[in-house]
Amino acid sequence: MNPLRPVILAASASPRMQRILTGMPVTAEIVRRFVAGEGRDELIAVVRELLASRRLISVDFLGENTTDRAQAEATAAEYLSLINDLAALNGFRDIAARTEVSVKMSALGQALPADGPAIATENLRIVCTKAAQAGVWVTVDAEDHTTTEATLAAVRTLRAEFPWLGAVLQAYLHRTEADCRELSGPGSRIRLCKGAYREPHTVAYQRSAEVNDSYLRCLEILMGGDGYPMVATHDPVLILAAERLATETGRGPDRFEHQMLYGIRDPEQLRLAAAGNAMRVYVPYGSQWYGYLTRRLAERPANLTFFLRALVSKS
Repeated sequence: MNPLRPVILAASASPRMQRILTGMPVTAEIVRRFVAGEGRDELIAVVRELLASRRLISVDFLGENTTDRAQAEATAAEYLSLINDLAALNGFRDIAARTEVSVKMSALGQALPADGPAIATENLRIVCTKAAQAGVWVTVDAEDHTTTEATLAAVRTLRAEFPWLGAVLQAYLHRTEADCRELSGPGSRIRLCKGAYREPHTVAYQRSAEVNDSYLRCLEILMGGDGYPMVATHDPVLILAAERLATETGRGPDRFEHQMLYGIRDPEQLRLAAAGNAMRVYVPYGSQWYGYLTRRLAERPANLTFFLRALVSKS
């Protein structure tokens, strides 16, 4: 695990650090590597290129922790327009739905006073209704552990109407093995990732080896279950483990998929897609990129090295 991870994650919550970093010209170069632009025009150009390489995509309109209802409704409206644009690109379906959107419940109003969870759930229902009409998938992103129960409650509620609604589970949380068993029934879609937030030891594993072991245990549950596992990792060991488990459980490339982040391990993404695997790229866009970027830098030392080299080259 990146030894500077706690420091970087602390910076992600610092308004002062945000002002400093967003004001540095070199930061724009880093953002372009991990974020597909601030508007949908820039995004769609990136998405077209990814789809042309036979990769699948999941698009995230960046933003979280909304405390203004009008902003939450504006975020939902942006997703409706985004789904229209993605539907026009779908063209054909082979391994899985080519296009998907990823949605954070806090961006849809979950943190609003009093009735925030209900408002966010209703906004998610509106997004899912549009997506179902357009042939686009929806997956609900994970956030920090304080939101997990409310987020999964919304997923449980809406799966009655939209059984294909995806959920993200984070392997570093102690609760995740039980969540995998509960949520991975027939027709379900679960994205399993390691986890990107700063969490206390009381709820999350802290050591890299512990997180990896938990990931493998959760992956075994998902691969042995009746749902559709989405293996979100850049770790070569875990990618190989996923392919081994898929073989052992008789899963073909139409019954699970690999997922990676835009801007990370692009050659490996292309290799997996060329080998006939479903390879989905998580593609963020929008102006609210600061929290997302700092979490990406915290996840892998290589990302931080890229950032520091860029700083040095511009000094």
